[in-house]
Amino acid sequence: MSAVAFSEKDQRSLRHRSGEAPTAARKEAKIRDAVEADLPAIIGIYNAAVATRISTAQLEPVTVAGRRDWLSEHSPNRHPFWVAEIDGCVRGWLSFKSFLPRCAYRGTIELSVYVDERFRRRGVARHLLEAGIARAPSLGINAMVGLIFADNESSLRLFERLGFERWGLFPRIARLDDVERDLVVMGRHCTTLKGASS
Repeated sequence: MSAVAFSEKDQRSLRHRSGEAPTAARKEAKIRDAVEADLPAIIGIYNAAVATRISTAQLEPVTVAGRRDWLSEHSPNRHPFWVAEIDGCVRGWLSFKSFLPRCAYRGTIELSVYVDERFRRRGVARHLLEAGIARAPSLGINAMVGLIFADNESSLRLFERLGFERWGLFPRIARLDDVERDLVVMGRHCTTLKGASS
């Protein structure tokens, strides 16, 4: 896969709009396209999230072998899969995927972001999301959606700080360990379309 091509200018623009200086972790993190050799780290981060019941509806751990096709479905030029690397190790990842299969939704993607629990609250997720927001228009994306459990308050706050709004709520749509969970739809527009506001 080719290297991620979002420019330092894009990053500076995002920092200027947010009014925040980058944290140490954001300065350290190198964002690049994921490769198959990253899968063990990617799956390790994901399976740690599965166990918490906070950020995914997956109930059982997944395997590297079972996720090879999932990784290969991503494309750097349409639906990227990025990792955040710190000191040579994958500490977080972000994926773009189709929101719905109908053609009219081509310009809308769903984002997923996960961070190694030892590196949370250090700006890694924010760095990945900012990079995604910066790249979206050049990928033909005009809307981004994140699906977040209503009790995952830290993720909801992060998305809100980056300009996402609450576009919807699915009440009691998921059941994890006999607990019903609400799902919040967080969204933001990336470009201005004729007849729509960004």
